[in-house]
Amino acid sequence: MKKRILTGITTTGTPHIGNYLGAIKPALKEAENYDESFYFLADYHAIIKNSNGHEVSESVKNVALAWLASGLDVDKSFFYRQSDIPEIIELSWILNCVTAKGLMNRSHAYKAATSNNKADEDKGITMGLFSYPVLMAADILMFNATHIPVGADQIQHLEMTRDIAARFNHIYKKTFELPEAIIQSKKDTVPGIDGQKMSKSYGNIIPLLSTENQLKKAIAKIVTNSLEPGVPKDSSNCTLFKLYKYFANNEMIEEFENHYKEGISWGDAKNKLFDVVNNEMMPVREKYKSLENDKNLLNDLLKEGSKKVRPIAQEMLSSIRDIVGIKKIS
Repeated sequence: MKKRILTGITTTGTPHIGNYLGAIKPALKEAENYDESFYFLADYHAIIKNSNGHEVSESVKNVALAWLASGLDVDKSFFYRQSDIPEIIELSWILNCVTAKGLMNRSHAYKAATSNNKADEDKGITMGLFSYPVLMAADILMFNATHIPVGADQIQHLEMTRDIAARFNHIYKKTFELPEAIIQSKKDTVPGIDGQKMSKSYGNIIPLLSTENQLKKAIAKIVTNSLEPGVPKDSSNCTLFKLYKYFANNEMIEEFENHYKEGISWGDAKNKLFDVVNNEMMPVREKYKSLENDKNLLNDLLKEGSKKVRPIAQEMLSSIRDIVGIKKIS
């Protein structure tokens, strides 16, 4: 059995530094340890929460360019758009038919969405939001992915996929591998400009595909305390310092920590952060500009991606159809 790593990228909003540090960079690095790597643009997942069609399509473009600019090699991996593989949606329905509703009721996302509802528990809840873990399971099981990178807050999602796969295997026959989680520590949460987890929903991001000037302005907005220059500062709980550690080597980090003890001004600290971030982002920015100018590139790459992926999906779905009894009458 081939070791396959699979990463889904939800196409909502503008990619930011948190996406790069928390998902893109580690996923590309991790893929080196596996036989095959699958990266897909999860546009069907995106429409669960976003009903603005223009925003979804723009996000597909920007997220795809972010991954390509960051070093994703389409010749060494499978890179495709979820909606280009219709077999995934058919598998999702088949999996729906073996998935217990009680399992969906326990989803953290569903429980969080209903937590403030009183008279009508399911007010504002769509079937997309309720059953999206089944679609996620279809994304993974279609290709019998063996390893899935997940954040510490997403472990339940993969456990549900394993439950769904095990139930199908039990009802019919051994068909799906039970994927394993590659867990990213909670310590890897990237802070935004306000110190909270960097997130589009919090409005606290540092854009990834930005100009040098936009990057400098975003870093200048990072919230700090009111300590004056010359006054020693605590680096242990500082957003600036936490972000700096993602981009600097150990020697640079130690030197920056000494600057804090010596009372570095916040302006100088932000300039140092900008320098290390900008140094890593320059090649990404340059690659992005060259890719953006090629108007046919993405369509061509995604078309080729679907040509590589669909035969795998079609073969798998054909086998599953036979197993569940959806086949030609003999």
